[in-house]
Amino acid sequence: MSCQPRVTEWTMVIRTHLPPLTQPQATVLALWSLGMVLARSCALTAVSAFLAPWLDRKENTVRQQWRECCYEAAATRGTARGALRVETCLLPLLAWGVSWWQGTQWALALAATTVGTRLTVLVRRVVYRGCAMPGVWVVLSAPATQAWRRAWLRRRRQVHRAVPRSWTGIVLADRGLYARWLLRRITRGGWHPFVRINTGGTFRSTGQVRGVPRKTLVPEPGTTWQGPGLACKGRHRQLHCPRLACWEPGDKAPWLILTARPPEASTACWSGLRAWIEQGLKSTKRAGWQWQWTHMTQPERAARLWLAGAVATLWLLRVGGAADETIPASTVRDVTGPNMAKADSVG
Repeated sequence: MSCQPRVTEWTMVIRTHLPPLTQPQATVLALWSLGMVLARSCALTAVSAFLAPWLDRKENTVRQQWRECCYEAAATRGTARGALRVETCLLPLLAWGVSWWQGTQWALALAATTVGTRLTVLVRRVVYRGCAMPGVWVVLSAPATQAWRRAWLRRRRQVHRAVPRSWTGIVLADRGLYARWLLRRITRGGWHPFVRINTGGTFRSTGQVRGVPRKTLVPEPGTTWQGPGLACKGRHRQLHCPRLACWEPGDKAPWLILTARPPEASTACWSGLRAWIEQGLKSTKRAGWQWQWTHMTQPERAARLWLAGAVATLWLLRVGGAADETIPASTVRDVTGPNMAKADSVG
C-alpha cells in the first residue's frame, strides 16, 4: 500500500485529523474511502472490484481486510486484535470539517434515515457548500426499542465541543423530527432552530382566540405567511414560537417552518439552505454511496461503514473546495441581524 502515493498522502491526512485511529486503521480507512469515491458505492463487492487491480491484489483479500475493519475485536483474526471505535472519531471528524469554515455562520441539519426494518441512523450533518457532510451520528436497530431522545442529546454535546461558542448556529430539521424538548434544547445552547412540520393540524396566531388549519396560511402556490403564535395541540406539545409558511411555484406542497428567530431574519436563510440538505441526503444513498443496499444488520458495524462514507465525503468536498474559487467569504448568510445577537427562547 505504501507504494500508492495517493493512498499514502490521504492516510497521513486522516492520521492528522483522526488521531484515535491506529496506523493500520487509518490506512484501511483511507484505502476504502478512496475506493468508495471510485466505485460510487459503499458495497463490499463494488469497492473491492475497483481497488484490487489498483493494488495488484485479489478481490477477496481486499474485501476481507475491510470486513475485519468493521468487525468487533473478538471477531477479527490475529493476536493484536482491536476494534475501530467510531465514538472516539466523531468529535475530531466534526472539528476537521469545521476547520474549513469561512465566517462565523454555520448550519447543522438533523435527519433520520433507515435501511428497511433493520437499521436507523440518527445523523447531524454540517451543511457546507451546497452539500451536507455527516458530522456525528448514531446507528440503532430498527425498529429501535430505545428512545431517540438520549441519542440526540449525547450527539448534541459533541457538536457543542467542536464548534466555537461565538459562532451563530442554525439547526435544520425536517418533518417527523419535531419535538418540543428538541427545540428548547437547541435554543438553550444558543442556536437557532428551523424545523419543518406537517401541513396537518392548526396554528393559533398571537392575539387570536382560535386556531386555523395550517394549510390555510398559504392556500396556493406563490403565497407566503409569517408571524408568532401557538403551534401544536396537547399539553406536552404546545410551543410558542414564530411560524414561517411559504408555497413556492413548482412545489407540490407548502413549507411550514417553526423557528425561534424573528420571521424577518429567517425567510431567506431557510430558502437558501433547504436544497443543500437534500444533496447531503442524496450523497448517502442513491446519488452517492448507495447506503440503501447494505446488508449489514449490526449497528456497530454499520457505524464503521458510515465513518468510511463520512471520510469519503470529506475527500470530495476537500477536492471540490480547492477547485472552487467563486464561493463567497461567508458560508451561511447572516441570520442575526441588528439587535439579534442572542438566541430567542422557545416557550
